[in-house]
Amino acid sequence: MSRIAYVNGQYIQHSEAGVHIEDRGYQFADGVYEVCEIARGNIMDMTRHLERLNRSLTELKIAWPMNRRALQLVVKEVVRRNRVHNGLVYMQVTRGVARRDHVFPSPDTPPSIVVTAKRTDPRASAARAAQGIKVITVPENRWDRVDIKSVGLLPNVLARQQAKEEGAQEAWFIDPDGIVKEGAATNAWIVTKDGVLVTRPAETGILRGITRTTIFDVAKKLGLKIEERGFSVDEAKKAKEVFMTAATTVVMPIVAINGESVANGHPGTTTLSLREAFFDIAEKTPAC
Repeated sequence: MSRIAYVNGQYIQHSEAGVHIEDRGYQFADGVYEVCEIARGNIMDMTRHLERLNRSLTELKIAWPMNRRALQLVVKEVVRRNRVHNGLVYMQVTRGVARRDHVFPSPDTPPSIVVTAKRTDPRASAARAAQGIKVITVPENRWDRVDIKSVGLLPNVLARQQAKEEGAQEAWFIDPDGIVKEGAATNAWIVTKDGVLVTRPAETGILRGITRTTIFDVAKKLGLKIEERGFSVDEAKKAKEVFMTAATTVVMPIVAINGESVANGHPGTTTLSLREAFFDIAEKTPAC
């Protein structure tokens, strides 16, 4: 079955979808995005994703392309038309199409909106979780406003490519003090010897991940304590468990950092319990 995309008011064949060459997302990375997981026919944590989209748009002074309820309906329709039972749905909003100029275009310039969906194989994700993944570390070289989910992701792209070339699946950005910030597309966590979950505070310096936020609910349900503080690469290497969170990976165990085994080289029981409980506790919006 061919894929369907939603582009500025129209449902069209994915292979024929496009925006104008002077769309500011293409010219300046002047836009934001969100990605929701689709699991077992449900869109996960949709309310929180749309709340974060609203924050990103507000911070960049980009107008909503439609009201929130209408966008919810479009997202569900894209998922339905693509018959995605397990996968991802992607939303991107830019400042719109205008003559190339660094300053904002006229206020009556309509924002551009694109929504796409694709299928993923939950068995493949489960297999990765059972084995665990590897990460490398790279110096922080991004702009300060990583709390905005901007489409300007070139440092993240380069970091992920470096990880791939080194046989890893994710890269952690490290601040000048040697403290882990976050992954190229994930939030970073450790589990201490005492069983406490640790993740960097999200007030500044990292993206407040939606899956990260939901893990607070999951941990409370499981009776686990969370500390929001920084941790070093060395502390991570000595931790009982290490994992990452994102809508694209949910909770994923990390078993090696810079080529060195951590957590005995195997996924930990706490990490796997968080992964298992996530789908029961996260908000579920039926896709159809």
